[in-house]
Amino acid sequence: MPKALCLSSLAIAILVVVLFLIDVVLRMAGMPAAAPLRGASLMMDLAFIIVGIAVAVMSWLTFREQA
Repeated sequence: MPKALCLSSLAIAILVVVLFLIDVVLRMAGMPAAAPLRGASLMMDLAFIIVGIAVAVMSWLTFREQA
């Protein structure tokens, strides 16, 4: 069960990073209307990208520790 929780948190963290990264890229490309979150806040996007990467790293390290 703990391995499944680690992998699910890793998958969710990757999805969060990808979502907010797409939002930043489309906002910087001049297409905020096509962005998933409409390019609402650059600081929010960057914060979620950093936190998502941190959660992904922690869940990966925890998964590897359980093996």
